[in-house]
Amino acid sequence: MFMFLRKLSWTKRGAGRIEKVLIANRGEIACRVMRTAKKMGVRSVAVYSDADRHSMHVAMADEAYHIGPAPSQQSYLSMEKVLEVAKRSGSHAVHPGYGFLSENTEFAEACKQEGIIFVGPPSSAIRDMGIKSTSKHIMSAAGVPIIGGYHGEDQSNEKLQAEAARIGYPVMIKAVRGGGGKGMRIARSDADFLEQLESARREARKSFNDDVMLVEKFVEDPRHVEVQVFGDMHGNAVYLFERDCSVQRRHQKIIEEAPGPGISPEVRRKLGEAAVRAAKAVNYVGAGTVEFIMDAQHNFYFMEMNTRLQVEHPVSEMITGTDLVEWQLRVAAGERLPLLQDDIILRGHSFEARIYAEDPNNDFLPGAGPLLHLSTPASDSHTRIETGVREDPASPFGSSLGYRNNIQFNRNLTLIRELQPRLLVLKKASCELFQIGDEVYHVTGEVETEGGAAFLHCSINGVKSRPKLVILDNTVHLFSTEGSSQVSAPVPKYLGAVSGARAQGGAVAPMTGTIEKVLVKPGDKVTVGDPLMVMIAMKMEHTIRAPKSGVIKKVFFSEGSQANRHAALVELEEEAEGAEEAGSSQ
Repeated sequence: MFMFLRKLSWTKRGAGRIEKVLIANRGEIACRVMRTAKKMGVRSVAVYSDADRHSMHVAMADEAYHIGPAPSQQSYLSMEKVLEVAKRSGSHAVHPGYGFLSENTEFAEACKQEGIIFVGPPSSAIRDMGIKSTSKHIMSAAGVPIIGGYHGEDQSNEKLQAEAARIGYPVMIKAVRGGGGKGMRIARSDADFLEQLESARREARKSFNDDVMLVEKFVEDPRHVEVQVFGDMHGNAVYLFERDCSVQRRHQKIIEEAPGPGISPEVRRKLGEAAVRAAKAVNYVGAGTVEFIMDAQHNFYFMEMNTRLQVEHPVSEMITGTDLVEWQLRVAAGERLPLLQDDIILRGHSFEARIYAEDPNNDFLPGAGPLLHLSTPASDSHTRIETGVREDPASPFGSSLGYRNNIQFNRNLTLIRELQPRLLVLKKASCELFQIGDEVYHVTGEVETEGGAAFLHCSINGVKSRPKLVILDNTVHLFSTEGSSQVSAPVPKYLGAVSGARAQGGAVAPMTGTIEKVLVKPGDKVTVGDPLMVMIAMKMEHTIRAPKSGVIKKVFFSEGSQANRHAALVELEEEAEGAEEAGSSQ
């Protein structure tokens, strides 16, 4: 990977200069914008909720303002509070980051009415591209390839199910608004269509306050290829090549790579030109991403346009030597694009891995907890770290970081090396011989403390290491520069339902979250796998299913209440053998 930086003078070119910018976001993206703002001599203003009072983005900002309690609806999603701070702080512009208000047409319009620059596209472009059914019609008219499906106004269950049958299973059910994988489900047969439809609707209502759906043919084993585009107020638009984002879970990206592997220069050019046509069709201004589905023959079809800067924008910056946040601020101030299409050169290869607080061994269930250890490589021209967290307690209201994470899963995905971790539990100081299979290991180890932290100073067949040692929730964690390992101590009996089930949850909560829907009541009979409740955690919906057959005796939570990890959700009593037969014979 390379990064070629070009120093661009911060001139007006007849446009108004942005001297202070409010970042209406938190975490990694807020810190990312602040770094570029500082480089450009632009003062940064942070906003924060109760949960983020001591967060990294608050410490980095030139000014910081409290905007409400932890739930985002009462803080980061409150247009009134954000705009009030923008006016009180004298900010010339608002950078929305991604998520929250970044694709909210009302917010973009409200900024304009208040005389504050919205660092993003015009509200008309957000509106046109934010409604998937509308965007499909616009793209078709602009000559951008699309997949056939149903984008109609009749949203009855019967109509949508009939259209799914007409299109042919499997089908993708998608919310017409929003993105980020929310409000999307795959239905593989008529039998599960309605369940998937209702689940997608609930998630869409929660995330976008709109449960209108479209139905499209699902392309099996597709590649998710997206193109970074940029437009200015003078009618110019360029593409900064493609990113392959095919490695996903829950329709959310894990690994992003640029340029796309195996894509020929000819296909790359066609992708870029199609993306620019898409941007120009809605008079796009600023950073945007046009997403395509690509089949095995490299045919590609428009999926959606994200009208904002995306999490994975750094991989495009690394291969083009650009700073897209700097471009955003310059273009928002009225400048022309810093580079023309022929000036944008693809150099090198780049990939990004996202770190989430989730358990890959339990269907990627999210969690939250204290961030006890964080160690990253040094940043240089080949390595880049984007983060908004420090070693500090985490909150279930915000970042996807906690005591279970996907780091090892990501390492295995990228095939950096074949990992065969072994964790041996030693006394405080000991020298032992262990046999694993046919191999014998001579192991010495001693636990040391330094600066309040514990380290395991050990040697395995003469190879020395000194990982950091953390014990949390009956699990021993070892952290080193080579990766991490963990081993669980005996699990208490009351947690057996969690540790013994690979499906999402059981009679106890598998993670901290909000009860969105209660599907059972006392006296109901259930069988293994029946849905009991629906929980929302990290803005995603999770169905809690019965771990065994029986009768619901008690339901401990109501809709809208908060359940902590491992909390009992229901009391489930197994029926005595033969009880049903005995009852039926009377």
